[in-house]
Amino acid sequence: MPDTGYIALLVMTSAAVTWALRALPFAALAPMRDSAVVRYLSVHMPVGVMVMLAIYSLKTAVGDTALQLLWLACAVAVTAGLQLWRGRALLSILAGTTCYVTLMTAWGG
Repeated sequence: MPDTGYIALLVMTSAAVTWALRALPFAALAPMRDSAVVRYLSVHMPVGVMVMLAIYSLKTAVGDTALQLLWLACAVAVTAGLQLWRGRALLSILAGTTCYVTLMTAWGG
């Protein structure tokens, strides 16, 4: 069994490395807070990431049957409609997911 001091040193080292790795991005970005590039990315990056996630999700979720594609289209319409109407991402995602799972469970595909 390793010595207690050795284990404590390992835990402290792991904690220090974890803290440093989590603090590093904030320290690196601090001087760039007023940068036009960072401002541009903060506005456009979330939309781009969400579009890429949506495309990836739709590409991998496409079913084998026309019925599955219909349920997928309905769920996408519910998600997009709620997002445009209410503007709340969590509500839109939960409602769209619930719609898709309900349709697939109740009527299958």
